[in-house]
Amino acid sequence: MTEAHALPERSQIVQQHLDAAGIASRVRELPESTRTAADAASALDCEVGAIASSLVFIADDQPILVMTSGRHRVDITVLARQLGAQSVAMAPAKVVRNVTGQAIGGGSPVGHPAQLRTLVDDALPDYATIWAAGGTPHTVFPLTFNDLLAITNGISISVADN
Repeated sequence: MTEAHALPERSQIVQQHLDAAGIASRVRELPESTRTAADAASALDCEVGAIASSLVFIADDQPILVMTSGRHRVDITVLARQLGAQSVAMAPAKVVRNVTGQAIGGGSPVGHPAQLRTLVDDALPDYATIWAAGGTPHTVFPLTFNDLLAITNGISISVADN
């Protein structure tokens, strides 16, 4: 495990948010990339479904963060229906960087310049421990589903037809 002061700047910000929220979790830097859910699961030796991927979408011109289980893809039709949105699309990389301060593949549920409306996949409670990116493609941290809801002020919804 990497000490917080030795973490990349983006990950230090994530750790500060975890500490401020009272979440007893430490951001870890891994030698392997965790850019995809499959990469992260392999590096952590866990089920791919226990990976909470951070995805930014644009719903009716507003950015939203969707924390989804790595075991499936977000279905934008299901997401639009759940949101009551007319249009939902993946956010371009530039928008992701602007609203999160983080690059695609390392996006954390916290540590953003401003709070994002966050939706959390209702498949994630199936795992006692879930893993989220720590602000870079090489950093992660463990937490529970309830911790994820608390730190993001998120709402649990279905993001795919399981």
